Amino acid sequence: MSGGNNTNSESPGMRTIRCLYFILLLDTRVYSVNGNDITVERTILYAFSGGQESDAGVIHGYTVHQARKEGHEIFYTIEEGHGLKVGDQVTMTVDWERRYRLMRLHFAAEVVLELAFKRLTGIEKIGAHISQDKARIDFAWHENISESFPWIGKEFSGIIEADLDIISAFSDEGNGRRYWEVKGFSKLPCGGTPLKKKGEVGDSAECNRFSDYI
Repeated sequence: MSGGNNTNSESPGMRTIRCLYFILLLDTRVYSVNGNDITVERTILYAFSGGQESDAGVIHGYTVHQARKEGHEIFYTIEEGHGLKVGDQVTMTVDWERRYRLMRLHFAAEVVLELAFKRLTGIEKIGAHISQDKARIDFAWHENISESFPWIGKEFSGIIEADLDIISAFSDEGNGRRYWEVKGFSKLPCGGTPLKKKGEVGDSAECNRFSDYI
């Protein structure tokens, strides 16, 4: 393990400040170093949460191999031999193509989940996994859910084709709690990476839409 076992002398209760997830490049400082695991003062790299996989990215030119949340803190595992020290200024960058695919599939799964909750009495979500290639939701229900696929698909298509605006904001900024809302459809808590328009979920949306987010 390289990079030493430096720890910040400030309060251990410090938590990473998460900036808007629609920034792809950020200058920040190293807050703690423990071998190849580091924390930073501010971040734009999403860490695995709610079934959504972590972003791919680079910190100071070093590939981030893993991003994990522990309480309010986010730890990044980077390449060996990084040599970073507490207080070093670093630049963090995000792989936008992967991020945008995760955003689209994350929101598609959220819409399907909400449709199921609205129409299928007693259904439970028991798991989910969002990768850049596909999204999966696991349900527990007393009937065969595949019988509901036709109407779920039809309603889903209608909602996406409407291309309504998606409002995303803090419900509790101090604790990092956010929500998304589509007028006339739903308002739900969500700590993920929402889109701006529902229509972006569709097959025609390409992974080059970052200009729409700045």
